[in-house]
Amino acid sequence: MDEIQKQLDKADQLMQKACTHTQIEFSKIRAGRAMPDMLDGISILYYGAMTSLNQVAAITTPDARTLVIKPWEKKCIQEIEKAIVNSKLGLNPQNDGEVVRIIVPPLTEERRKDLVKQAKNEAEKGKISIRNIRKDIKETFKHLQKDGASEDTIKRAEEKLQNLTDKHIHNIDNLLTHKETEILEV
Repeated sequence: MDEIQKQLDKADQLMQKACTHTQIEFSKIRAGRAMPDMLDGISILYYGAMTSLNQVAAITTPDARTLVIKPWEKKCIQEIEKAIVNSKLGLNPQNDGEVVRIIVPPLTEERRKDLVKQAKNEAEKGKISIRNIRKDIKETFKHLQKDGASEDTIKRAEEKLQNLTDKHIHNIDNLLTHKETEILEV
């Protein structure tokens, strides 16, 4: 019985991590407004090691369409500019010797639809992850039943597991709805 509760808690934690991961992936999908976390996946070569952009520069948003990247050391500016151009974000950095500015262009209707598709794909990946967690925990329950746990106890545990799964999938659906609204907002 104690082992079953441990497995349910483990499932809840793993499913929560899947939801958090999905939320992080959603934050990388830009919705036409400048957000510092748009640049989270970008790293530069800094003293011989790949280093995350936010660890070598301050990233600010002076207005809704502009990102300003102020490196701690000016010698990094070209490296930062090159990393942004080489990323698949479609952003065009401008370097004035002190800071790198990025003007985030407004999204076209077609691009908005593509971003909604991308968000739906990320949501589906999150749901698949949650379902895989459910499958793994159900396997553990089957082993526990073979080791002597009663069938009724396992049935109740599987119902609780299904409720957890439904709750976390509902969370991802809510995140997706919010992201779609954000993307389609003109």
